[in-house]
Amino acid sequence: KSATESIVPYLKKGNLVVLESTSPPRTTIDLVRPILERSGLKAGSDFHLAYSPERVLPGQIIREMTENARVIGGIDKPSAEAGKDLYAHFVKGEIILTDATTAEMVKLMENTSRDINIAIANEFSRLTQRFGVDIWEAIKIANRHPRVKILNPGPGVGGHCISVDPWFLVEAAPDLTELISTARHVNDSQPQFVLDLIRSALDNDLTGKNIAALGLTFKPDVDDLRESPAIEVVKLLTQAGAIVRGFEPNKTDTDIPGVEMTHSLEEAIVDADLLVLLVGHLEFIKLDPMRLRELTQTRIAVDTVGGWEIQSWIEAGFKLVRLGVGNYQ
Repeated sequence: KSATESIVPYLKKGNLVVLESTSPPRTTIDLVRPILERSGLKAGSDFHLAYSPERVLPGQIIREMTENARVIGGIDKPSAEAGKDLYAHFVKGEIILTDATTAEMVKLMENTSRDINIAIANEFSRLTQRFGVDIWEAIKIANRHPRVKILNPGPGVGGHCISVDPWFLVEAAPDLTELISTARHVNDSQPQFVLDLIRSALDNDLTGKNIAALGLTFKPDVDDLRESPAIEVVKLLTQAGAIVRGFEPNKTDTDIPGVEMTHSLEEAIVDADLLVLLVGHLEFIKLDPMRLRELTQTRIAVDTVGGWEIQSWIEAGFKLVRLGVGNYQ
């Protein structure tokens, strides 16, 4: 709202205004347009107004911005066409024209559907752990079906999009979004499930235990900490009485209250009672457990992302506890 208000004094006939921020449905029509028309100009006849959702991955912004398909929704057809003329200067991917509200909905549907699919994977991981099934093997087999594509579970969902965008729909229509809301609660509660997994690996006693937390970003091989479920896990660990040493190789200046941040793997694991893989950074996935056993006193490791091959860890003398893999009691 404030950004829109800030351009009103400078709006001129023939201008094109494009909103890119993820927004609730009808924001362009019901919020942005009336504010802009305070200028005395009329949207559609005096200036063009469009919505084109940003779709980029951290670390790949330029490539994603230029190569991905782009959706442009105008308040009318001329506005959509004006938007296309602008983005065609740098977008190599397909440019798809629609109306503004549809474009807003498309972005929310994309991220909400991913959130729901991750939620069912996380819920499957809880079920397989209870029933003594290996979630990673089960997913691999299920995905052999040509019409099935189950995502991998993990410690939760983070980032500034997938973990946030579904709430726009829930807030806009709480009576129509029961599934969306439930998926959000499932994913938000996954760090607690991971905490319980770690606690069980230490005989249900975390008090005073040294935990080496490997990875703190919201996804592998980025430096973005926003809404990271890994951070939620380490916060829960400290609240439960554990002493946490964190190592995030992609952002060494990370500061998390109550967590001792280290600048090397060796520093993080040297006195650990347990190692926990919270983010599947490639350098963590490729760790050699035979080498690790020379660097740490512990022989207990927890894998929350399905990144470590169990046999090599067993051969190195570790007890490897994996998310979604349990013994039937």
